[in-house]
Amino acid sequence: MLRGFMVGLQHEIDSKNAEFWDELCGSWIASSLGITTHSMDNLRRYDAAFLAYYPYLRGYVDSENLTGKKVFEIGLGYGTLGQLLAEKKCDYHGVDIAKGTVAMMQYRLELLGKQGKEKVQVASALNLPYRDKSFDYVYTVGCLHHTGNIARAVSEVYRVLNKGGKAIVMLYNHSSFRLKVQVPLMHLKNLLMQRSITDWSTQVRAMYDTDAKGEVAPHTDYVTPSEVRSLFRDFTYLKIDKQNFDEYVRTRFRIPLRREWALNTVARLAGLDLYITAIK
Repeated sequence: MLRGFMVGLQHEIDSKNAEFWDELCGSWIASSLGITTHSMDNLRRYDAAFLAYYPYLRGYVDSENLTGKKVFEIGLGYGTLGQLLAEKKCDYHGVDIAKGTVAMMQYRLELLGKQGKEKVQVASALNLPYRDKSFDYVYTVGCLHHTGNIARAVSEVYRVLNKGGKAIVMLYNHSSFRLKVQVPLMHLKNLLMQRSITDWSTQVRAMYDTDAKGEVAPHTDYVTPSEVRSLFRDFTYLKIDKQNFDEYVRTRFRIPLRREWALNTVARLAGLDLYITAIK
């Protein structure tokens, strides 16, 4: 009976994720640039803005020799990372639970003169449609913490990796400045002002992912570095970097803490995201 309930709950999360993430993750950047069509020039503009906002992301690609390697991406978003990978002369494959993001990545591959429909498909991170030991690299940035079952998702990453293969995974950091300082202060302020919030979890999730209509991502998990070490215990090598920070934070002394400065300072101690490098 419990198993049936869990299966039903997972099916509900999957269905909601497929609908929610059909709006391309990062659409707020496109909106800020006035991008309404996906011409090659507009995608270049988008990618430049995206990589300027997340400057550390490129390093996780450029540091690897991907030429001729089988590279797999889980969770495709607007396709910026996928394009970076595909341009490295690798054999790129990708999956996403949402049709819209799959269509975007297929389109990008076709613009590059590569196979699109044969290489990118709709699939769940919890049940990857590939055999064991299929890939040399797996990249998944900002996806697995939305699946409802991070442990299962990590085990799937491990399964499809070749022996000695490398995974680059981003998960939300439960020990971040946002969750350890900002959110408790917000909660205290609401209590002092006698504001009643019936669903605090949704309020917190809204700080991470919302769509153009203001709706919140259906499911979000947060993990500590210690939990990451447990999740990735079957891997032979593990490295955890902390990255990313809020756009603009005011401290208790009303001193503005700007993101550009924070990225290479406090973000490295208590950033929003955990970037995990793991070797099988």
